[in-house]
Amino acid sequence: MRSRPVQGRGILSGTGILIILLAGTLAALVFPVWSYADRAGTGVDTLNAESVSTQYGPLSALDRDFITKVRLAGLWELPAGQQAEQKGTTEAVRTAGEHLVRGHTFLDARVRDVAARLGLALPNQPNAQQRQWLDTLDAAQGEEYDRDFANLLRRAHGKVFTVVAQVRATTRNSLVRALADDANATVLDHIKVLEATGYVDFDALAQDAATSSPPPLTHSPAPPGPTDDPGTPVPVIPSPTYTLPPAASSPPP
Repeated sequence: MRSRPVQGRGILSGTGILIILLAGTLAALVFPVWSYADRAGTGVDTLNAESVSTQYGPLSALDRDFITKVRLAGLWELPAGQQAEQKGTTEAVRTAGEHLVRGHTFLDARVRDVAARLGLALPNQPNAQQRQWLDTLDAAQGEEYDRDFANLLRRAHGKVFTVVAQVRATTRNSLVRALADDANATVLDHIKVLEATGYVDFDALAQDAATSSPPPLTHSPAPPGPTDDPGTPVPVIPSPTYTLPPAASSPPP
């Protein structure tokens, strides 16, 4: 009788090969986890490389982008609000315009104070897209103006709202946290009064959000450091029909 061949029981047997393959797969999965923080080009690496130290805490590229965006928002939304107070054909549109004027006057004073304390330069003119939106509003009349005003401003505030939330959740800088608190209250108020006009196209907003990509960072220069004179903010007097969001008053750490 012929004897049966002996099955391999060493490391190269079927079971041994399977064990080697499983071990290799596990190592491939585990290696990126423990080595992630040490690899160049990761989110943590970028955060550390683009952050600068200030007496109020680290200031990241996202923080600087947020400060710039708050300033840019006021540069076109404040004059748009002033225009709506005059050209709006309904009381709701004119009320929304008033809220924009009051809110962005308040925020502009806040952002200029924060930027001065951090040594950041701010833009003094709206960007090209914002000027185009103002041109659209200049050309519109009657109900067309009301509709364009409500939808252009509501779309812009919706995009800023997501940036505010991200900054508030992640910033390590006390001045930026306080500014984000003020911006959050102001932007939410503006969203509500714009929606109260009855002209906001929510289907178009949803489609725009689903198809648009995240806006790129507005690369602001790193600050040279805190300044001795932050400048005097423009005083804002609340009206009986509009209550400004409370100014941030928590002291720096």
